[in-house]
Amino acid sequence: MAIRIEAFIERIGSSTCYEDLFATLLEIRDNLQVSHIVYHSINRHGEPFALASYSAEWAAFYEGDQLFKIDPVVLAAFQKFHPYSWKSLDWGAKPARRLMFDAVDGGVGNQGLSLPVRGPSGEFSLVSVSHQCTDSVWLKFIDNHMSDLLLLAHYIHYAARKIEFPDGSQLYASLSPRELDALQMLGVGLNRARIAESLKISEHTLRVYIESARHKLSATNTTHAVAKAVSNGLIAI
Repeated sequence: MAIRIEAFIERIGSSTCYEDLFATLLEIRDNLQVSHIVYHSINRHGEPFALASYSAEWAAFYEGDQLFKIDPVVLAAFQKFHPYSWKSLDWGAKPARRLMFDAVDGGVGNQGLSLPVRGPSGEFSLVSVSHQCTDSVWLKFIDNHMSDLLLLAHYIHYAARKIEFPDGSQLYASLSPRELDALQMLGVGLNRARIAESLKISEHTLRVYIESARHKLSATNTTHAVAKAVSNGLIAI
């Protein structure tokens, strides 16, 4: 990414309203040079909620016909825990095929990648990027940006939760699965090189996870963060 990922993480974390968060999402979209980025979730009233860069016409069509009820991209989020390419999904049903053609006509793009995010309170969201390009170009994009997108998706989810629950009434000690994994492995004595290798991420990305966890736990250092995670029942060593 042309802008360091830490800069985007800082902007996401400082968002105090959905307008701020959406503005940062648009910057991420432009920086990645993709057609669209979207954050999907279910709000506190049990209704679908999205921050999406799609055109107003497509958004009105999609929401008005409640296409999220038959959209394979959204339905897959209830079953999958790992990122998935839209082309890997089952588009065999006639309504799904119609949606796919309409989406391409509506400027969504012929390629897409979705990253499910699940929190410890049972809530989940979906961050997706889409583009119009060949399969080979898209596969290269995924290979180059997957680790950054995974990290950004977790921070976007946490920022949206903070905005929806500013009083912290349902805001958990929000450690992402990767943050928990990092603290767990530190707690059993693994060094950072070994942890990064195990998680299949760079040591730089691992450092971002550890520092994020430390900040969320209000810990003074890494050892303190591990101790607080243990005492709060987030990890066991």
